Amino acid sequence: MKAHGGRKSVLPPLSGMDDPDSLYHHMQRYLTHMGVKGQSPHSVSSSKAGLIRFIRWCEERSLTKPSQIDRALVERFQRFLFHHRKKNGEPLTARSQQFLLIPLRQWFSWLVKQGVLEHSPAAELELPKVARRLPKAILTAKETEAVLAVPDIRTAVGLRDRAILETFYSTGIRRMEMTKLSISDVDRERGTLFIREGKGKKDRMIPIGERALAWIAAYRDRARPELLGDKPDDGTLFLNNLGNPLKPFHLTMLVKKHVTKAAIGKDGACHLFRHTMATLMLENGADIRYIQDMLGHASLETTQVYTKVSIRALKAIHTATHPGRMPVAGKHSLDGEELEPGAGRT
Repeated sequence: MKAHGGRKSVLPPLSGMDDPDSLYHHMQRYLTHMGVKGQSPHSVSSSKAGLIRFIRWCEERSLTKPSQIDRALVERFQRFLFHHRKKNGEPLTARSQQFLLIPLRQWFSWLVKQGVLEHSPAAELELPKVARRLPKAILTAKETEAVLAVPDIRTAVGLRDRAILETFYSTGIRRMEMTKLSISDVDRERGTLFIREGKGKKDRMIPIGERALAWIAAYRDRARPELLGDKPDDGTLFLNNLGNPLKPFHLTMLVKKHVTKAAIGKDGACHLFRHTMATLMLENGADIRYIQDMLGHASLETTQVYTKVSIRALKAIHTATHPGRMPVAGKHSLDGEELEPGAGRT
């Protein structure tokens, strides 16, 4: 919403900033607690967004203290989110509703542990179910090679991009994990890559292919010194053209650019390679639990989405081996009807 003069309207400050028993005050204490416990800035920011949404909704109903919140009110807030419509008229997705409700449940649980409340009003809150989405696009091995061949390896930036693409393809790591890689995390002798503080602040060691290692070495020795220039070297592996560590959105832009230039008829960026690696390895016989370790999934359920994506391999096997895969010469009878081979197909 815009105010007069084209300026965006500014929301009023939350009430209770000077009241130590206000929802606002307890939210600030909780966010500080999250930071002290090692939660990532992204997690803290996400929780803050959800809690502020709830606190503002409560203030509209003259509710400003935790003691005023009960189970019925929390369920009422959940119904509000379900019926809420965005400016474009669309409802909030189940995932968006979860984004706002999960921090609320965790916050009230913390308030109980702190002795602020005797019982959590959100303890029995049932979150909306989110359908597990299949990846929108997966590359074949041939399409992947086409993307890998796009960067101009005669330039420092092109050699860097090729090394990045090869690393994504070989390991399936997340873009944030890629930005955190240091030179010392790459062990060519053992063929491993050390991932520092992946999702959930967890470290892991994963294998990386010899081809990706060769491209990383070429980039490190020939291109990285040029990109670094005379700047202090903190050991970050992949740098931008100013000698600074790459940011996640930089990776998205560069990968998307190369996928587009490959003209393979598919869109995507960093996660496209993550999905592709997992699917191709699964189709080639890798155990699902091995894929789980590679991707750094806390739950096997998250990884099992790739068993559905790998239907492509199952279809190929079915076509090649099922005795009824092809019609034979002549006519066939189906419930008394004569059909030519292929007749009735839609």
